[in-house]
Amino acid sequence: MYNVYCRTYQTIFKVASGFLPWREPKLLEGEGSIGKLPQEISQRGIKSVLLVTDKGIASLGLMNGLCAGLENAGIQYAIYDKTVPNPTIDNIEEALKLYKENNCQGIIAFGGGSPMDCAKGVGARVANPHKTIPQMKGLLKVRKKIPPLFAIPTTAGTGSEATVAAVITNSATHEKYPVNDLVLIPHVAVLDPTLTVGLPPHITSTTGMDALTHAVEAYIGRSNTNQTRELSRKAIMLIFENIEEAYANGTNLTARYNMQKAAYYAGVAFTRAYVGYVHALAHQLGGFYNTPHGLANAVLLPYVLEYYGESAYKPLAECADLVGITNSSDTLEEKAHCFIEAIRKLNRNMNIPEKIDGIQEKDIPLMVERALQEANPTYPVPRILNKEDLAKLYRMIS
Repeated sequence: MYNVYCRTYQTIFKVASGFLPWREPKLLEGEGSIGKLPQEISQRGIKSVLLVTDKGIASLGLMNGLCAGLENAGIQYAIYDKTVPNPTIDNIEEALKLYKENNCQGIIAFGGGSPMDCAKGVGARVANPHKTIPQMKGLLKVRKKIPPLFAIPTTAGTGSEATVAAVITNSATHEKYPVNDLVLIPHVAVLDPTLTVGLPPHITSTTGMDALTHAVEAYIGRSNTNQTRELSRKAIMLIFENIEEAYANGTNLTARYNMQKAAYYAGVAFTRAYVGYVHALAHQLGGFYNTPHGLANAVLLPYVLEYYGESAYKPLAECADLVGITNSSDTLEEKAHCFIEAIRKLNRNMNIPEKIDGIQEKDIPLMVERALQEANPTYPVPRILNKEDLAKLYRMIS
């Protein structure tokens, strides 16, 4: 009966989502495209913005050109640079205070997924001053329009510049969960490959595998549309063709741009078709141990895909055919295993470990409970798993 409940919920939500007011951000893309953003902001009549980033990005000087452009356009800005990996409610509240003190009218998210999640959280709080972040946890709890949000990714992974999701950590309880609402989709996204050139190889690899996880989980799920299937396929192809080059040769702007585009495509795909147990399990690793999200996804992805078994053979076989690693005589099962092994090979070639250090047995029951709450009944996975299944998966990677 539980499986029937989950599938019924997913079917109803899939039908209802077809009537929702989806939008995609306006794209500014290509080398040097960040230079177009101040004019874009000015044309919207915005005089003051909050720039949300982290200490690492701020120290690299990547924002210098943007800040100069904002000044030249007569736009005032305040910088919040205390965002931590797996951003917290405290981060959002601190940034919100800065937003209010400077009478800001818009928000710029500059960095990886963490600054973008933090910026979305600030937007949600501006829209709902009497609602806390925990009260907006889950689906469609923000509802009110957020201030104009401009997303500038400096990694090619999270796809947050295209998604409905802000993933927040409660540092008091170690709980990590998504706030999902259509109003959180950024209004403008800047895909400038020059901003990713300085990424360390291990960040390039893990964020790239994060994008692959988005594309694969969206593709194998049961809430696909023709559009999300096509976007997932484009993302998977681009990642297999470019991730190792971007990892080995970070100055290759073509590979960098292709990875940015893949992350964007995957972001649009999973924001409509959803993800699966890889994400539900990975979020808890971030909440409990501060494991970087891309690393957690990269490690978990082949284990979870294999665990789905026969329920995922057909879409995984299609992915294997897509990237050209199969023979015409192979069965669906053989093709599916080829694709899973290809993911393992990508991980090995980019020095991504097969396990996550530090998982404690005593934490597994609560992590399983929270992962299950996140995934069921919402995520339209190939096969619905239970507590015992998720506990096994945590033990496989520990």
